[in-house]
Amino acid sequence: MKTFWNNLRPLEKRLVVGVAAMLFVILNAWFVVPHFSDWGRVQRRTQQAINTLNLFETTVRQVPALEQQVKRLESEGLAVPQEEQAIHFSTTIQSQAAQTGVAIQSTSRISTRTNQFFVEVSQTIVVQSKEQQLVDFLYNLGSGNSLTRVRDLTLHPDQSHQQLSANVKLVASYQKKSVGRAAAAAAPAPAPKPAAAPARPVTPVRESAQPPAKTTPPPPAKTSVPPARPAAPNNKPAANKPNTL
Repeated sequence: MKTFWNNLRPLEKRLVVGVAAMLFVILNAWFVVPHFSDWGRVQRRTQQAINTLNLFETTVRQVPALEQQVKRLESEGLAVPQEEQAIHFSTTIQSQAAQTGVAIQSTSRISTRTNQFFVEVSQTIVVQSKEQQLVDFLYNLGSGNSLTRVRDLTLHPDQSHQQLSANVKLVASYQKKSVGRAAAAAAPAPAPKPAAAPARPVTPVRESAQPPAKTTPPPPAKTSVPPARPAAPNNKPAANKPNTL
């Protein structure tokens, strides 16, 4: 390479250097320059991850306080059965109106809406009273642990301009009966399992000597005896015996 460089003329050397410089610039513009913003992008993502981590850690530290607040709010609500909530809501409004001297002109139909934790019961009423009586009526409804509040309120004087006529939309929140807790409460307690019987000790079985095999005597051999042949008749004449006197 050095010999090749020394053999080049000055003009050729300048041309080679210029071409190499131009090639270097083109490669940098093609591969390096588009990634100049990567460092800034990495820094932004790092900062975003740090902010998210700090938010999560702050929220986790607040979990005990939030759990206590949820328990406090649950204990504030009245334990009213779901089938009696509408009656309880209507009775509360009428009793407070009678105590404070507020005249109920008309009432709307009670509507019920359920969310994840509470059953919300609402009703719109038209009342007529003086200013102090109306204030006492609304204050008594919201005091205590009834969780009753005013959502909408419209005021205008009556025809005689002696009292106030108000359209009030009242909302009360009752605890929702948890299905999981109700099922757990209604489920019968599991029957206790009987104690397992103690395992009997296994006694090793000794190999007893095998009894001698019974030998069956062989059956007696059958001998066939041929039947006796009858004696041949003696056809020979008897010898003449001498006659004796």
